[in-house]
Amino acid sequence: MKNSLKVHAALLVVALIYAANYSISKDVMPRYMGPFGLVLLRVVGATVFFGALSRLVAPQDRIRGRADQLRAVACGVLGIGLNQLLFFSGLNLTSPINASLIQTIAPVVTVLASAVLLGERLTLPRLLGIGLAGAGAASIILSRGPVAAGGQDGLLGNVFILLNATAFGVYLVLVMPLMRTYHPFTVLARIFLVGAVLAVPAGWQQVQAADYSSFPTGIWVAIAYMVICLTILAYLLNNWALKYASPSLLGAYIYLQPALAVLIAVALGKDVLTPAKALQALLIFAGVFLVSRKPRQPIPAAGAAPLEPVQD
Repeated sequence: MKNSLKVHAALLVVALIYAANYSISKDVMPRYMGPFGLVLLRVVGATVFFGALSRLVAPQDRIRGRADQLRAVACGVLGIGLNQLLFFSGLNLTSPINASLIQTIAPVVTVLASAVLLGERLTLPRLLGIGLAGAGAASIILSRGPVAAGGQDGLLGNVFILLNATAFGVYLVLVMPLMRTYHPFTVLARIFLVGAVLAVPAGWQQVQAADYSSFPTGIWVAIAYMVICLTILAYLLNNWALKYASPSLLGAYIYLQPALAVLIAVALGKDVLTPAKALQALLIFAGVFLVSRKPRQPIPAAGAAPLEPVQD
């Protein structure tokens, strides 16, 4: 298989893993286990795995310096701890389609965080994209009515997913310098360890309260899927693909994930795609498309001294 096909295959598998999770998690929460309990199982499993893997692959690699240490802590808190706790809390309350669409605005948050933290410029198309994506997300968040039996608070769930996307968008900006300096497994081992410090006390009671003897085989398979595929396999494939994939290719798979999530949720009877949700999806997709486009660099006049490259 050629390398380009391997990259497409890896990104497609990652998109399918994440898309299916929106519906699979709903089978487990909250009947068999609370959202924080699932986060504990995921984070602890990944902490053990990546900790052992980093020792085998890069035993001499260590995160050094106070600045990088603090950055790693911030990445663990935002990208693992808060990210996972907010995501599963939100998904527990809202619908799979709502969650998948709202989470798509993470690239918008990344651009805003880059502008604030790294000084990257916001062009007019990007500002327009932020407005469109924001309008679509706000429309979903403010949608009225419970999303499931039992009167679950869909509004609160949507807000949790928005905060989850925000935490993950900022995390992507913060983690980039670490990934360029250290081995990816070294970084993942550290940030998952930091995330576990938040996940264990938050989810300990729910893990203890679960009645494991009542779990059918399908629920055990779903939990194994979330720990092995969603947490470990997806991170491994994504980090490998990021080395070879172009920004435009990554952008294409940003749109594929919620589309797959919608198809899976509708096919399994977990959610319904209404015309209103389709319009909200179009607003978010259009906004993310505009935000994800890099601004063109000015072409120097003939004979002029070459300009310094502008990072964006």
